[in-house]
Amino acid sequence: MSKASRRFHRTLLLGLAALAALVWVAVEQFGIARQDMVDLLLGTLMIAGGAIALAALCAVIWIGLRKLLQRGSDR
Repeated sequence: MSKASRRFHRTLLLGLAALAALVWVAVEQFGIARQDMVDLLLGTLMIAGGAIALAALCAVIWIGLRKLLQRGSDR
């Protein structure tokens, strides 16, 4: 495993550990219910997934239109 790969994996692991610690603190210290945290997580994942899907759809439409316009100008 290369040095860059080890560094990437270490950073990813530390980031996930920090996220888990933040969620734990929110649940334990501030009294946020676990179900509320699960609802927030699922809502965030759905919105992020929707944004990614919308961006992919826009990119596909953009590329398709560009190819159609290029094909029309070749004739």
